Amino acid sequence: MILLVSPAAPNTVLGNGVTAQRWADILRELGHEVRTAQEYPGGRYTALIALHARKSADAIRAFRAENPQAPIVLALTGTDLYPDLRSTGVEPEVLDLASRIVVLQEHGRDQFDNARRERCRVILQSVPPIERRRPADGIVEVAQLAHIRAVKDPLRPAAAVRLLPPDSRVHVTHVGAALDDDLAAAAREESATNPRYSWLGERTRAQALDVLARSRLLVLASQHEGGANVISEAIAAGVPVISSAIPGSIGLLGPDYPGYFPAGDTESLADLFAAAESDRDGFYTELARQCRNLRQLVDPRREHAAWADLLAELSLT
Repeated sequence: MILLVSPAAPNTVLGNGVTAQRWADILRELGHEVRTAQEYPGGRYTALIALHARKSADAIRAFRAENPQAPIVLALTGTDLYPDLRSTGVEPEVLDLASRIVVLQEHGRDQFDNARRERCRVILQSVPPIERRRPADGIVEVAQLAHIRAVKDPLRPAAAVRLLPPDSRVHVTHVGAALDDDLAAAAREESATNPRYSWLGERTRAQALDVLARSRLLVLASQHEGGANVISEAIAAGVPVISSAIPGSIGLLGPDYPGYFPAGDTESLADLFAAAESDRDGFYTELARQCRNLRQLVDPRREHAAWADLLAELSLT
């Protein structure tokens, strides 16, 4: 049996929980028994897959003590990787206990020295195709699917739409749980006073994907991401993305993708919203074209095969 440890429980709306549930399903499809937990429960297992190096560090050490020969696969998140491993508190000892290290986009490799990079594997997060929904009437809806915490820079899109001209029809619909009380209070105030921004609060994943599927754009304003699952979801839904120019997004969308703005730059984000709304110089058309071309990257068969290959490397077939 494989033990899968995640700080967020499977079937939650938190990103780590969504990832943990998908990985557990893939492992079972590959013929393995899987137990999921938020901390090490004790016992004997054939392998450990741990999501989040810092939050799962105690589980990794305890697992190694009881299962000295079993391989450990450690998956690093954005708050592990960025801005760097030292400042985020990832312990070198924990990295060195891992037989393989998983990152969620190509640039994640860049955070490791050569020796650890050799054990690093990139597994992109997959999403089945998402059917588009009828768009809302009278607005150019922009989906923002981000929980309210500082690393997500959650109020940046709301500030940007305030800079748009009076005749703009851009409207940001924000779905996400309140994980920071002060920022949540600011989001409530912004939602009440900004006619171009609505914070809906926490919703189920299905409800959040319905908002995405009817939208013209997805906006991601984060300061750091390990490889946002919401980008994979947007690609699966055929919804073009505007993102802060962070390694976690560039590693998914590519260095030549035109929809980036400098993280924290409200005016640049507002300009991209305006360019997308009017399709200035074919901007929106090009975003849509490039996102269509990325669809094969989020095909579930690709992620399934990547896990099969990794387990085969560890003789877990």
